[in-house]
Amino acid sequence: MRVVSEGVNSLLGPGMGVLIITHYQRILNYIKPDFAHVLVDGRIVLDGGPELALEVEERGYEKIIQEARAATTPA
Repeated sequence: MRVVSEGVNSLLGPGMGVLIITHYQRILNYIKPDFAHVLVDGRIVLDGGPELALEVEERGYEKIIQEARAATTPA
């Protein structure tokens, strides 16, 4: 993971962006994101900065998924 992240970090710059899709916060110990988004059922339900990845790591996905689905379920 460290070797891959070093390669990614070497490419980052004003003319190059990177999209990382992961279920694990650990890669973000090596690659610092500018933005983080949580997708549920193909929709972005939360976005934020690097702190969002830590929040998801602490809370888990299940609660976020439940909240997202509750918010989109018609009454």
